Amino acid sequence: MNAVEIEEAVSNLVLQPFDRAEFPFAFLAAFDNKETTIKRLRKGETNTSDVPGGVLQRNNIHIAVCEPGSVPTTLKALRASPKTPAAKAKFILATDGVAFEAEDLASGETIAADYPDLPKHFGFFLPLAGI
Repeated sequence: MNAVEIEEAVSNLVLQPFDRAEFPFAFLAAFDNKETTIKRLRKGETNTSDVPGGVLQRNNIHIAVCEPGSVPTTLKALRASPKTPAAKAKFILATDGVAFEAEDLASGETIAADYPDLPKHFGFFLPLAGI
């Protein structure tokens, strides 16, 4: 996938009704993760997250879907999780379907915005797709 296709996939993701259980996998699919990779994460074979509602993809991202209003607390939990650096995650992302916060762990750059604005920030996550 190229950047335009990724932007379109992220835009389509936020247009759908927010599905707490499905969001981490749909987000990863939008960034061109293989179906096999997502299936293994979904089954828990490769998901080593220790954060409630979390999905941890090795060498990539630690995502957590949280209760409404607890995005900042959940992002802190992702940052503090010993699993995040152990899995060499490059990004952390927390969302409740209303807002989202994310951090690039290498640069320390962060974003916090309303969930519907996620497509405006897709470029922040392009390294997930190798771009």
